[in-house]
Amino acid sequence: MAISRCNKCGIITEYERSLVGSNLDCVQCGTLTLIYDTSFFVNKLSQMFFAQRKELNALRNPSPVSVVSSDSGVINESFDIHNSDNLSSEAQHEPIIKWFKSKNINASANVKSVDTTGFFDEAAVAIGANYELLGGVCERIRYAQQKAYNSVTIQLDKKPKEEAKLLRSFIQQLYEHSLFSRIIHHKSDGTVKVVLQNAPSVRHFFSGEWLEWYALMQSLKLCQARKVKFSCARNMTFSYSNGEKRELDVFLLINNNQPIYIECKSGGFRQDLDKYVMLSKRLDISQKSFIICVADIDTEQTKGLSAMYGLTFVNTQTLVQHLSTLI
Repeated sequence: MAISRCNKCGIITEYERSLVGSNLDCVQCGTLTLIYDTSFFVNKLSQMFFAQRKELNALRNPSPVSVVSSDSGVINESFDIHNSDNLSSEAQHEPIIKWFKSKNINASANVKSVDTTGFFDEAAVAIGANYELLGGVCERIRYAQQKAYNSVTIQLDKKPKEEAKLLRSFIQQLYEHSLFSRIIHHKSDGTVKVVLQNAPSVRHFFSGEWLEWYALMQSLKLCQARKVKFSCARNMTFSYSNGEKRELDVFLLINNNQPIYIECKSGGFRQDLDKYVMLSKRLDISQKSFIICVADIDTEQTKGLSAMYGLTFVNTQTLVQHLSTLI
């Protein structure tokens, strides 16, 4: 199906799909009008609608201005952590930069990585909160993107009714957040076809960054609830004096002196364990505060790995519980 909207008189008209990309006279006023693919047109309208709705909600419920001090990392606890660029500043990252410098390590902030005005943070929280059900969908999307497929078909009719309902809601949420370009419901066989977005940021999200967002947002939620002073970073890079470089996933500095390091793994991790053991010693971070969050291990495995390697292993279910003992 194809569609047009006249920029002069505003009338919307449907056409045959074969006319997509053509310029035709408006049926009402005769103005030359471009014909769009309907799904493309609706998707663009949805993006505009949800962006404006988020902006309107922010105006209706204004948050107090957050206070950031480069000396203390003070951040006002009342700003909206799911819709703010208050954290995306050099000043907010400065206490962390100084902390690494005290270890003779040069760190560089990626300030945009903690900007929550987009929708990645909300999607990540939804995934992490119900990973047992939604993790399989994310893995299928990651695999499809890796293989350069443009769509994924998700079977729902064999799922329990409540699970199928949650999956439909999740898929719809990701579509509304523009993480999918299109969804097609096939009632005849109980499937949903998801047409994928190819933007690098979306590909990175499903390849593993969703877990970083989940860890960051759960940390921020606890910091706000307990009204502690904090600085935070995601995707920060640091380098040793010999030039060796590393990138961290999530890092928090509580009360300007208590580090919390969170490495996030949604795939393989065992090959890097020696590296993390050495890094925890190099940074002089205690076992409780050096966290490896692995999406696909159970609680018994987290306990065993923690005992073996002197690091703290958690999964999406136990991350918050452990963070609550630190913040």
